[in-house]
Amino acid sequence: MAAPWLLACSLLLLSLATFHGAEGAIGVNYGMIANNLPAPEQVVSMYKAKNISYVRLFHPDTTVLNALRGSGIGVILGTLNEDLPRLASDPSFAASWVATNVQPFAGAVQFRYINAGNEVIPGDPAAQVLPAMKNLESALRSAGVAGVPVTTAVATSVLGASYPPSQGAFSEAATTVMAPLVSYLSSRGAPLLVNVYPYFAYSGSGGQVALGYALLSGAGAGAASTVTDGGAVYTNMFDAIVDATHAAVEKAGVQGLELVVSETGWPSAGGEGASVENAAAYNNNVVRHVDGGTPRRPGNALETYLFAMFNENGKAEGVEQHFGLFQPDMSEVYHVDFTAGSP
Repeated sequence: MAAPWLLACSLLLLSLATFHGAEGAIGVNYGMIANNLPAPEQVVSMYKAKNISYVRLFHPDTTVLNALRGSGIGVILGTLNEDLPRLASDPSFAASWVATNVQPFAGAVQFRYINAGNEVIPGDPAAQVLPAMKNLESALRSAGVAGVPVTTAVATSVLGASYPPSQGAFSEAATTVMAPLVSYLSSRGAPLLVNVYPYFAYSGSGGQVALGYALLSGAGAGAASTVTDGGAVYTNMFDAIVDATHAAVEKAGVQGLELVVSETGWPSAGGEGASVENAAAYNNNVVRHVDGGTPRRPGNALETYLFAMFNENGKAEGVEQHFGLFQPDMSEVYHVDFTAGSP
């Protein structure tokens, strides 16, 4: 999550005021910005016990990767944003990165994607993302693990238009990077990772975004009004954001690119609309919802990762410390039924 959300939120507010088949399986981001988290072996056991299919790691951690050996849990492995310049400019550094962080675990750890950078487009490092992806792909191929797609994760700040969803388009600042990037992903059969946070649009709306629409509560008493876009009807902001991104990719000249929701969540404390009740409602609704796809891609199950496994006390005060499904002592902040979206 990053400050560029403010731009995305403002776009949504203005509008409202006027390959890897995942079968909808759910993952959870495993953040580690805390000094009181359980041992990685305990965390992996929690994932298995809770029926969590996938994990996203924001950076390599040898202890965590060793704990994941033989677990059957699918892994998104991220690079540090600060490593992007060297990954982009130095193929030998990319080869070393793969040799250290992927090759020793290949076969024992089920890598789904390598994630080159998180939320750096648009911005100064943006031009380094695609060269870094290409060098990592080459390094993976040379290391004999070429079956692992390389991609990147973007926030909705890449969108210059998002309402109605069919008019979604990349911003001028993002297009120069995103157009060749999505073309490259399409040529490789790799997805684009997208971080989707209705919470921030809701909390910054001054009451213009209804809570039910943000929480995926659906139509009915207490729910938000729907959005009609041509023949599509949107009952929640999650679908609207995802489909606006689909539309932006298509306007960039790429058809049929898969999206993976690499982060989504709702805080249980620390800000406007942040409560245990709302967080539980949002995340359970997401788990139940994603198998059905979106109005633009009905029936196309959406691989989705909740943010995050634990409350992290090393993050900035406020909502950032309260996105966890669990406390560091492994007790639930609230219950999420990870079997609800299973076939």
